[in-house]
Amino acid sequence: MDAAPAPLVRSRGQVDALVRLAAPDMGRVDALILDRMKSDVPVIPLLAEHLVGAGGKRLRPLLTVAAARATGIEGALDAPLKLAAAVEFIHTATLLHDDVVDGSKLRRGKVAAHLIWGAASSVLVGDFLFARAFELMVETGRMRALGILARAAGVISEGEVLQLTRAHDLNLDRDIYLKIVTAKTAELFAAAAEAGAEGVDAPPAMVAALRAYGLNLGLAFQLADDALDYGGRSETLGKNAGDDFGEGKVTLPLLLAAARTRGREDAFWERTITQGQRTEGDFRRARELVIGTGALGATLDEAGAFADRAKAALSALPASDWRAALEDLADFAVSRAA
Repeated sequence: MDAAPAPLVRSRGQVDALVRLAAPDMGRVDALILDRMKSDVPVIPLLAEHLVGAGGKRLRPLLTVAAARATGIEGALDAPLKLAAAVEFIHTATLLHDDVVDGSKLRRGKVAAHLIWGAASSVLVGDFLFARAFELMVETGRMRALGILARAAGVISEGEVLQLTRAHDLNLDRDIYLKIVTAKTAELFAAAAEAGAEGVDAPPAMVAALRAYGLNLGLAFQLADDALDYGGRSETLGKNAGDDFGEGKVTLPLLLAAARTRGREDAFWERTITQGQRTEGDFRRARELVIGTGALGATLDEAGAFADRAKAALSALPASDWRAALEDLADFAVSRAA
């Protein structure tokens, strides 16, 4: 669920301003990431670099940096930069673990690490990256930020387990589905922004506003990704289009389509999702049903509503180029899938 967001060319202009603003800070974050991936055990940096260096946008650490800057609080960003690197390590570790659990074949457009080095190595390198993340957090001396990111790591794990217990469940309702994606995806967005604000000792109102922004942004991104799986292409998704369906994942567009075709397509959904018996051509049929029933459009409407809530949360921040760039990022979350 937590696939890397797809950078579609037509929407790229909406994030260019943020990327330019954050470039000097993100250069320092990247240097930290590369330094902390070092290990005397050769497979660790090799496997970590395979994923960390795969060209992802570093959206979550970018959010940590942007949140710190958007508060308008002047001063050194040593703590937020270390927290940003920690956020990237937490995210990368969860991807390594997630791909093993899901049996994913692609990640960020490259062969999934577990298919090259094996599942055991992928899980253990994920654990190594978690350890590096906590080292960075401790070094900042910001106990509240440490608590925020530590709690997020636990929530993400809870989301993974909850998803496993409801895998291939066509009776999953919208609220439980949103609970899962909030834990698995949106929580780290929220924690990334919240930790950035805490890293510069922002007042509580700003910290809360940036957490709300991150949480709603994360939900907008995830629902747009759910939609893209049925409407995107492999080169823009960083994975194979139809992977969610191919793994029997019950995402929002599929749940809506199954509900809207109840009584007509029950046998199709039961065979392909509940029983896991998928054949060539089934994804094409599922895609037709998702689009034809309006489930794709409804999912994007929900994503848009979360993006609007994210932008509204930013009203607690001073007007600035950073705030405007964060507003654009919320629009980008949805427009890339439109």
